Amino acid sequence: MTRTVYINGQYMAETDAKVSIFDRGFLFADAVYEVTAVLEGKLIDNAGHIARLTRSCQELGIPMPISAEELTEIQRSLIEKNQLHEGGVYLQLTRGSEGDRDFSYSEDIKPTLVLFTQARELIHSPVAKKGIKVLSMDDIRWRRRDIKTTSLLPACMAKHIAHQAGCDDVWLIEQGYVTEGGSSNAYIVTDEGKIITRPLSNDILSGITRASLMLLAKDCGLVIEERAFTIEEAYQATEAFVSSATTFIWPVTHIDDHEIGDGKPGPIAAKLREIYIKTSLEMAE
Repeated sequence: MTRTVYINGQYMAETDAKVSIFDRGFLFADAVYEVTAVLEGKLIDNAGHIARLTRSCQELGIPMPISAEELTEIQRSLIEKNQLHEGGVYLQLTRGSEGDRDFSYSEDIKPTLVLFTQARELIHSPVAKKGIKVLSMDDIRWRRRDIKTTSLLPACMAKHIAHQAGCDDVWLIEQGYVTEGGSSNAYIVTDEGKIITRPLSNDILSGITRASLMLLAKDCGLVIEERAFTIEEAYQATEAFVSSATTFIWPVTHIDDHEIGDGKPGPIAAKLREIYIKTSLEMAE
């Protein structure tokens, strides 16, 4: 089935969708994006995603062309038009186009807004059951990782290298400490059952799933410590896992050549994933 997509106020078939070759998102990755999960045709944690989008736009000086309410209505319309039951809604906002390639831009440039849906199995993902293997490598991204931009080439290359090495994903390392995954936040669990994750800063993305997960973990009586941890400490962890909008929580069973715990998905990751999905369905918009 041909999807219906949204571009700058219009719904159209994906085969008819066009953006200018002079758009700054295409030429300079001068753009931000968000991905909101969809379960049972409803948006998950969407208010957090729109709030983060607004912040990213403010940090880069890209004006929001429509209100948060209008944006949510477009997302819901696309879910309905494409009969999406489970998957995600991708949203990208670029600074726009002024007619030719130029590093500089005027303040009154009109943004380009694009949205489309992606069908994907989320709840019964096979990866969530078996866990993932990750490869560690240097984090070479820019220093404003808290802004969710489309400048994803370093992450794409890192993931590709990981796949070539027989791994599923990557954990990025800076000065010996884990920053985050290729497109996720990273966590380890100590022998005492304490969950460790890096604190928020310009060095990592403020994950929306991460924020919900932190609250749920505390409600379950789990202890969370926000601090940097080394890759060597991760090797010795009893569990490890990642979180993101469309993975929710995936256990990490291997890091580099090291088996984590017994090499199988751990109970804390499994418990948090189950609670997150249950809570998300209850609160879905």
